[in-house]
Amino acid sequence: MAIHNQANQTYLPSTLPVVSPMVSNIERSQTIEENKDYFDYSQRAQWLRAAVLGANDGLVSTASLMMGVGAVKQDVKFMILTGFAGLIAGACSMAIGEFVSVYSQLDIELAQIKRENMARKDEEITQNDDEKENLPNPFQAAGASAIAFSLGAMVPLLAAAFIKDHKVRLGVVTGATSLALLVFGGLGAVLGKAPLVKSSLRVLVGGWIAMAITYGLTKLIGTSGL
Repeated sequence: MAIHNQANQTYLPSTLPVVSPMVSNIERSQTIEENKDYFDYSQRAQWLRAAVLGANDGLVSTASLMMGVGAVKQDVKFMILTGFAGLIAGACSMAIGEFVSVYSQLDIELAQIKRENMARKDEEITQNDDEKENLPNPFQAAGASAIAFSLGAMVPLLAAAFIKDHKVRLGVVTGATSLALLVFGGLGAVLGKAPLVKSSLRVLVGGWIAMAITYGLTKLIGTSGL
């Protein structure tokens, strides 16, 4: 009887829990929790580049244009009209240029996806959908660029609109543009996780150089009688 019980105990199925699947589930849940806090900042590169470049171009080009006109003309209406024309022309140019550039990139990536799908016909449809969601959007890039350019260009226009004294107006335009360059440069650095001070100063110095060159050359040409 004892021998029979021992035999039964020998061949009874094990009731111990299986540990390996539990470990796998724990690791999987930890990975999911970690991925919730992870964000790929490179995904912001498309719209961030268009927005920051558009704002900087709007600030620098419009302010430089107004400074150049102000070097030879003291009429505030002429200065504002010139800046407004620069805003419209620059926003359209930025939008069209960004649209064409990003659309070319889109065509290249779509062609690459098509070649990869031909090579792997058994690929799941869900993966193809994920790839399409990560493709660049030409309309988004063009819209962000045009809006950002317009917002940047409005800074020197508003700064000069209500000041009658010519020299004070030039100083206010320079100061307002400098402050806006620091803000946009810092915003781009924060969103892109780049060095704040270095990025802001680089944008500011670049704007100063552009305004100084435009003002100086326009002044030189205007005083020489050409």
